[in-house]
Amino acid sequence: MSPVALPARPPRDLRLDVLRGWMQISIFISHVVGTSLAWGIHAAWGLSDSSEMFILLSGLTLGSVFGLKLARQGAGLAQQDLLMRAWRLYRTHLRVFFMFAAMVLVADLLFHVPDAVDRFGWRFLVEQPFAAVALSATTLYQPDFMGTLPVFVVGMLVLGPFLLLVRRIGAWALLPSFLLYAATNLGWVETPGLGGSLIGFDPLAWQFLYLLGGLLGWRALHGVALPRAGWMTGAAALIVLAGFAARLVEHGFLDGPAFAASALQHKEVLAPTRLAHALALAYLVAVLVPREAGWMDGMLGRALAAIGRHSLRVFCVGLFFAWIISRVMEAMPDQAGMLGVVLVLTGIAALWTIAVFSERTRPSHAMAQKTSSG
Repeated sequence: MSPVALPARPPRDLRLDVLRGWMQISIFISHVVGTSLAWGIHAAWGLSDSSEMFILLSGLTLGSVFGLKLARQGAGLAQQDLLMRAWRLYRTHLRVFFMFAAMVLVADLLFHVPDAVDRFGWRFLVEQPFAAVALSATTLYQPDFMGTLPVFVVGMLVLGPFLLLVRRIGAWALLPSFLLYAATNLGWVETPGLGGSLIGFDPLAWQFLYLLGGLLGWRALHGVALPRAGWMTGAAALIVLAGFAARLVEHGFLDGPAFAASALQHKEVLAPTRLAHALALAYLVAVLVPREAGWMDGMLGRALAAIGRHSLRVFCVGLFFAWIISRVMEAMPDQAGMLGVVLVLTGIAALWTIAVFSERTRPSHAMAQKTSSG
């Protein structure tokens, strides 16, 4: 019998690192309330934002990783790898949760931030701390900013079984996921928020985008993830342009129907308009942006790529920076405009510094340095 050919590890796509870096900057800016720099991120000019892209890319990357491990090490070890990744992310979420709670309580007690505990969803923790600690373990108690990482954990938990089903029946494995997404958007099912909080990203809906990314990553490992066709590029461009027009209407730059505001609602269930826009934008980036371009080797490209390679750490630290900057701007309304710009740019520089430090201390970099030094 001839040996079965194993899939080769795909070459690292620099576009993914650069894109993740840009999305982290966008997320950080979007979390700062009232900054004029928000006009410069793509979320201000379309129906989706960086959240959708990050979910899709996470699924795509881990779908490829799982497929490679499945072929080389078997289903058991491939699934174990995903579970360990989910466990590490879950622990990170809990650490961020309790550190963020401590920051809000300190801001309330020592710096007298107006109604900090109530405005940002931490009253339940103050009044019923033991129950709140217990509920935090479910990830369903979600004060402000605490709803993002749990949906990634859920995506990782379901990705392995999903791809094992893909191996058997192909893309039809996505049908149950789509039906659950549709039921969530129709209001038939929902994930309950606990402790008086609301679910920021309902995993019953967002799992569809994560698994779709996983399917694309699986397909990329075994061939071509996406077909390239002129009509698909044209359709994607029309969707992105429609989103741009909707934003122009919403911002008052164009006269038009009131559909624009309603089209941007219901992020918690990944409304179909958001999903279509995110997929169209991702497709255009995939087919129009070259895998490597000269500017990616420049200072900006390298900075974004470094941030993208350490996106989890940058994201977590960015939550704290964004909250603090927002409170400073809130406390100084007369100077908030210029002060916000200065603080946000300083925050971006700090996040880049964290990424560079992480880059230099990661094991692969240290080994390369050791090898090159003889």
